[in-house]
Amino acid sequence: MARRIDYYDDPQAPAANSLVPSVNVIVANDRDEILMIRRSDNGNWAVPGGAVDLGESVPEAAIRETREETGIECEITGISGIYSDPKHIILYTSDGEARQEFSIVLFARPVSGEPTPSDESREARWVPKADIADYDMDRSMRLRISHHLDGRQAPHIG
Repeated sequence: MARRIDYYDDPQAPAANSLVPSVNVIVANDRDEILMIRRSDNGNWAVPGGAVDLGESVPEAAIRETREETGIECEITGISGIYSDPKHIILYTSDGEARQEFSIVLFARPVSGEPTPSDESREARWVPKADIADYDMDRSMRLRISHHLDGRQAPHIG
């Protein structure tokens, strides 16, 4: 089975061989919960997201990825940050791609649908913000979510 392995500031990480614009989406509902998925490729928890396809805008990619991974239709409401740390390398074992992190993280609100897993997500659920610390996730995802939970007034850029 193809896997995703995240490295951060790790001398064992492969050298990056690609840079792909991607999105992550922090979908928050009116019950103070965040939409989370358990990834199929590494078993860790994350917010929905993925690559921006050719011919697609960043908001279009965010809405599509959220729908594909969770079954939730959402509306983009803002930007949380831009994450481009070259010390974060994502290795895809299926083809040897070693991707340097480049993700735009957006805020969204749910419009319709129920959390439903997909090929990319073993589970999809609403998680109370107070419980997020109990979920296993990669360092970079935890950082993105913590920046949101900190209530920052300006987007993170880094």
